[in-house]
Amino acid sequence: MTPQWELVSLPRWEMTTYWILSFSSHLYSFYQLHRFSKEHEVSLDREVQLERGFLIWGFKKDPTDFEWSFWNEWAWQSLLWSLIGHAVLSRLADYFLPQFRLAVLTMYGFLSAGWLLGVRGLTLLMLHLSISLVVAQLRSPILSWFCSLLLLSTLNVTALQDLQRGWYTSEDQYYLLLFSTAVCILRCISFSLELCWRPLQAGGPNHCYHLEEKGQKTLIFQFCKLTAYCFYHPLFYNGPIVTYRDFSEQIEKPVCKVSVVYVLSGILRVCVWWCLAEFMIHFMYMHAIQSNETYLEMLPPWALGGLALALVQFFYIKYLVLFGGVSLLVRLDGLEPPKLPRCVSIIYSFTGMWRHFDVGLYKWLIRYIYVPMGGSRHGVFRKLVSTALAFGFVCFWHGCHDYLQYWAVLNWVGVLVENALALLFSFHPLHHVIVRCLSPRMQRRGLALMSALSTAFLILSNLFFLGGIHVGRIFWKRVFVEGWSSVAVPVVAFLYCFAQVGIEWDMR
Repeated sequence: MTPQWELVSLPRWEMTTYWILSFSSHLYSFYQLHRFSKEHEVSLDREVQLERGFLIWGFKKDPTDFEWSFWNEWAWQSLLWSLIGHAVLSRLADYFLPQFRLAVLTMYGFLSAGWLLGVRGLTLLMLHLSISLVVAQLRSPILSWFCSLLLLSTLNVTALQDLQRGWYTSEDQYYLLLFSTAVCILRCISFSLELCWRPLQAGGPNHCYHLEEKGQKTLIFQFCKLTAYCFYHPLFYNGPIVTYRDFSEQIEKPVCKVSVVYVLSGILRVCVWWCLAEFMIHFMYMHAIQSNETYLEMLPPWALGGLALALVQFFYIKYLVLFGGVSLLVRLDGLEPPKLPRCVSIIYSFTGMWRHFDVGLYKWLIRYIYVPMGGSRHGVFRKLVSTALAFGFVCFWHGCHDYLQYWAVLNWVGVLVENALALLFSFHPLHHVIVRCLSPRMQRRGLALMSALSTAFLILSNLFFLGGIHVGRIFWKRVFVEGWSSVAVPVVAFLYCFAQVGIEWDMR
């Protein structure tokens, strides 16, 4: 939400005040949440079985964030070592067999997936690839989309879920297959649509994105390309999402020559992020607290705010870890990975959240849903539909649970309201009045105030996503209904400071 106003820097003392208030409010709210966590540690331990802490002496650890515990366990068990193996093999292949490097990496990714997912899991993935490729031969984007959505819907069929669980001895192995298949379907959609959009005639415009080589159009050749894309090991299990167009244009490039200092500094950053995430779940039991409505009702106002900030900040740091190490490997292979997520405390709009948090998914949605459906170039109605379909697909891809539906609707409405306000303030008569009556600094302060209100609902929508309906409902009730005069005003005031910091960050 950025109307076409002239944004200028504020006085240094004012920006320093915003920085101090933003930073101190984070620390104080986290401290209050820590106090509440320690006061109720015994009862929380009985309910969720807090683990014995190892990072901080005398602190227990909250293990109830499934995603963090899941990927941590798999990392130490196998994924960390297989990623190191990929990095070593990529360097060796580039030195000894540069012309066959992609084939070597594809075979390594294929064998690694088979090792972890088993023969049945690997067969399921190859079945998805085969069906997608066969349907894509019809060169119909509609049919490819229909096929992909049908394959995606099978992930939520109870009978198939029970069948796939029976293939493994542990629930974690099934979830690894589930996550891998969900990400694989996104890649199949990307490949299929690129294939549908390329020219049919040889010698057409040069934007085939390497789907054919020297005129070859065989199904086997396309299947090899799709396999190389889907089984590229660093991105295989969890992303970040890279479109086939970007992957195919970059993977054939020589491996980057990077210094040891660059690699070590990248590894050090990931280790620092991992330690910070572990520190948070040792210091604050936010995930255990948010799972119980009684605790949510008992939280003092500052601790309630600390819980909201802790949940979204932990989600941000978690994805710095999950995407950070992988992005380093991808860059070493000559690819340009999507930018890492931006800190959520300096994102001050729904639009900014989508553009700057999961950049890979955002680009994927823009290229394959938003633009093909009309986007912003074919009138307001097409823009409404395009945006709704993008959010609807994300909801469906995540499982289409009820809390995801709330989250998707809130995000859709939030983006539309922000765009409507930007259009309204750009309307010439109103824009002229604002420019004449308000100085550039006052315009920026007005933008920050509107952004603070937007950020409040952005945080609310994220609480639905991270904690479920009960968390979002209780926050709405305690902050905006019961605490509209005592809690909501200070919340908006601090969010105003966050917005000013975010605007300053964008300007620089």
